[in-house]
Formats: sequence, structure tokens, C-alpha cells
Amino acid sequence: MSKSHFFRRSVSRHGIQSAGLSNERTREVSPLEKLGWKPFFLQQLSFEELEQTLPLRVMAVHRNRLELAGEQGIVSLPLTANVALNMPTVGDWLLLQRETAHFERMLNRSSQFERMAPGGQQVQMIAANVDSVFIVSSMNEDFNLSRIERYLALAKESGCRPHLILSKADLCEDHSLFLQALRPFGELPVAVVNSLDKDSVVQLRLWCLPGETIALLGSSGVGKSTLLNTLSGEPLAETGEIREADSKGRHTTRKRSLHPLSWGALLLDSPGMREFGLVHVEGGLAQTFADLDELARECRFSDCQHQSEPGCAVQKAIANGSMEERRLQNWQKLQRELCRNSHTLAQKRAGDRALSQLYRSVQNQARLRKYPGEN
Repeated sequence: MSKSHFFRRSVSRHGIQSAGLSNERTREVSPLEKLGWKPFFLQQLSFEELEQTLPLRVMAVHRNRLELAGEQGIVSLPLTANVALNMPTVGDWLLLQRETAHFERMLNRSSQFERMAPGGQQVQMIAANVDSVFIVSSMNEDFNLSRIERYLALAKESGCRPHLILSKADLCEDHSLFLQALRPFGELPVAVVNSLDKDSVVQLRLWCLPGETIALLGSSGVGKSTLLNTLSGEPLAETGEIREADSKGRHTTRKRSLHPLSWGALLLDSPGMREFGLVHVEGGLAQTFADLDELARECRFSDCQHQSEPGCAVQKAIANGSMEERRLQNWQKLQRELCRNSHTLAQKRAGDRALSQLYRSVQNQARLRKYPGEN
């Protein structure tokens, strides 16, 4: 068998049609492609892996096992030490041995979401290999522009396409007030929906393409799980009521999980996170506040702090009403948070290195005492 023939046969086995099909629109979407399998992942496989392994996607992470999905359906993989060492998260692609179903390796990610874990001592993975993000915000007292900017920085850093979903349209009399507040975000795609109404959310299908993975981000109570259920037409996620006093929700979604939709898209539902510390999103933050970065270049002093310095272009924009002071304050807050979290992680890495050196020194001393004749 020639190498080229072997490659075509193996590629077809992993869900990609052979080169003989010229018209992409006429081919059927394979089961793997419906799970988000793309050429980016296929190109990471060797000829031997194409023949001997199966790619499966992490759909959910449980305490002691992973829930995977592939061409053969759902598979449960024990979270052994070898698997846990790779720190897989929802959305990752794993290779399992075709014959034994043993874990082989994890594929490189096309994108990843991470946050500073509560307590501020380490980074926590949220999801991987996401194509688009639905930032869900309800049109009530819980509407928060600073929170939206935080999620936007995360989405832009990962290279995902961000969309803003304004929910609870049925409970809001004047949508224009919320839409007008979004002017600083420029061309960000926005949809106004009633998450309980099938006809209202059908517009979102234009952003949920076959083979695309879309993450739902937002605080508790904004309607992420309700949106998932209405889009899918099935009760895939548990929902709950919000508190009338402050329009805040309770945690009904307990874990992050991927949900395939009937037409081939995948939605990633996640719990509302009360703490969402940003880390490693310097580029995404600059993109989110590109207008502020541009104004800052026009300040008289290169080290302008945008407080009371003469010739400050940012303060001038605030004074003439073309920029909100809140936006400047949140920009500065997020920059300080990034700096603080990066410093904390650097200190932890330095402490870990020092601890490792101490362990090696103790082990060497113990070895010399046991074998004094060794150099």
C-alpha cells in the first residue's frame, strides 16, 4: 500500500473526507466534525497514530473520570494519574489506543480559557478549543458593563469570536437604554432575546455553525442554561429562579459540560463564576480597551496616569462626554489585577523552584550519609 493511499484511508477514518470530493458544500459532516474536529487537530497526528488511535473529545470532567465522545459514542475514561498529569479540561481532544482504549496523549489546543482560581494562588483551566463566545447579560439590575469588559478581554485573548446576548427581553420595557450603553464596544455583534421563547432565540443559530464550539459566559441568573435548553429544544440543563431583590441568580449549573445540538454545533454551559480573576490576557485587555489605548498615545506625557496631569487626552475625552469615567476606572482596575496576579504566579514559581532545590539538597545529604564513600 502506498503512503498516499494509506493517508487518505486513515484521514477518512478520522472523519475527514478524501481528496476526491471537490465541492465542500455537498459532503456530509462526519460525526467527529460535529464534535468540533478540525484540520488543526488532524495535522498533529502521525501516520501511526492515525492507524492505531481514536480521537475523543472531553465533554465533561467529573471528580474521578472524564466523559468523552467520539465516532463510537460516549466513553468514560478513569482520571488516572497519567491522564490528570495533562490537566484535561472540557473541550480538549484526547487520543486513546484503538485496541485497549488506554490514554495515549492530549492534542494541542486551538484556544483556551483560564482564570485565577479563587484564593489567587494558581491558574484554573475553564475550557479549551472554543470557537465563539456568547457573553450573556440580562437586561435588569444585574446588567454590568465592567463584567462584560472582563469577559471580552478573556474572549479576545483566546482568539474566539465574541457575541453579546442581552437576555430577559420580555421583562424589559426599553431595550434601547441597554443597547446605547454598549456603544464603547463598537462592532460587537449583539442579540436581544427572551431565552424562554424559541422564536426569539432562533436568530442565534446564525452564530451556531456546524462543528463550531460556543461557550456561554455570564453570571448566575442571566439565563445561560435556559438559553441552552431553548436552542436545543431539550431540557439539557437545570434552571432556577433569580432573587427578586437584586435580580441575582443561584448556581443551578454545577459543572462545565459540552452539549451537541441537532444541527452540529456544540454549546458549552458553565456555572456562573462569582470570582473571575484575569491572568495572561494582556493582549485581550488591550483589544477590549483599544479606544483608551489610542487616546493614551495622545497624552502630553508618555507616563501619564490619566488623573490630573496637564494635556491628558483621556481626561479630556471624559470631560467632553465622549468617554465614561467608569470605563477608565475599570481599565485601570483590570491592569492592576493582571499585574498582581502575574506577580503572585511568579512568586509561586520561584517558591516551587526553591522548594525543589531544598528537596534535592536533603536527598543528596541523606545519600551521602548512607553511602559516605561516594563523591
